[in-house]
Amino acid sequence: MSKTQKQAASIGGSADEIEAAFYEAMQSADIEKLMACWADEDEVVCVHPGGPRLVGLGAIRAAFDAMFSNASIRAWPEDVRKIESLASSVHNVRERIEVLTNEGPIQAFVIATNVYHKTAQGWRMVAHHASPGSQQEESDIHETAPVFH
Repeated sequence: MSKTQKQAASIGGSADEIEAAFYEAMQSADIEKLMACWADEDEVVCVHPGGPRLVGLGAIRAAFDAMFSNASIRAWPEDVRKIESLASSVHNVRERIEVLTNEGPIQAFVIATNVYHKTAQGWRMVAHHASPGSQQEESDIHETAPVFH
């Protein structure tokens, strides 16, 4: 059993626990723990704010390795909205990001959607899509007039 498989086996059994492990791994720049959160599927997808679509574990790992070479990613999920079923869970989160600048740390916000599937190894992430947010926490918009495309 590889190190990643051993760590994956120790990660909890719910989508919420995988999400917590994912953000903890980003904050500690632990690539093995982060990759243990992902499903072992060819079509897993990750999109970072303003970045290209990364398809497959190799591309995802390379992107996080590059980010971790600079520092850990200080991100905390807040205001989680969930849509759950027996075998999938979709979480939309507001990520509070701490960014280091010449003037010191500042906070910004990113909106992310994390998708989890129940696999033979337990719940695992199959998609992470983060969109640029703002420097201020914005309120959610509820019940707007219909928009026709």
